[in-house]
Parts: sequence; structure tokens; C-alpha cells
Amino acid sequence: MCNEKNNKTGLVLGMLAGAAIGALVGLLFAPDSGQETRKKIKKKSEDLKDQAKNTYGEVTEAVKDQYNNVSSNIKDTANNVASTVAESFDKLKGKMASNLEDANVQAGSKENDLKK
Repeated sequence: MCNEKNNKTGLVLGMLAGAAIGALVGLLFAPDSGQETRKKIKKKSEDLKDQAKNTYGEVTEAVKDQYNNVSSNIKDTANNVASTVAESFDKLKGKMASNLEDANVQAGSKENDLKK
């Protein structure tokens, strides 16, 4: 689960870095004036900043969702284990009570045999 998240995050960051580098190289080799190039670089950097914020928000939401899913699964599993342990304990307690009754009956029967 974590590997998949890391892969997605790495992929997104790689794509953003590639887009930034590609945009910067494209602007630097464009036949525009220095002032136009600076305006384009500023605009592109603002666009990339907005894109990074959006991606960050999406990744944050995905992480929160995964955390909630894992947390819920752990709670469910813990409840199931506790329930199973309680059921097993009750069965064992019942068997022990039954065995104790049988032992008392047998002891009482042997005591009566000895008195005769």
C-alpha cells in the first residue's frame, strides 16, 4: 500500500519537475525579447505553482483516505479478534464447568460406593 503511494507521489513529482524543466528550456530558447521571456517564465512558474498546490491537495486527500481505510480495517480486525477470543473463552469456560460437574458426579458416586 505504501509503495503504491510512494510510486504515485514520485510519478507526480517527476512529471512536475519535467514540465518545469521543459517549460524553462523552451522559454530560454524562444526568439522573444528578454522582457517577454521573463514574463513568460513568471507566468509559467505561477502556473506550475498552482499545479503543484493542486497536486499536493490531491495527494493529501489520497493519503487521508488510505489512512482512514487502514484505520477502519485495523479496528474491524481488532473487534473480530476480541469477539473470537471472547467466544472461545466462553466455550472453554462452559467445557470446564461441565467437566467439573462430571468430576463431582463421579466423585460422589465413588464416595457412595465406598460407604456401602
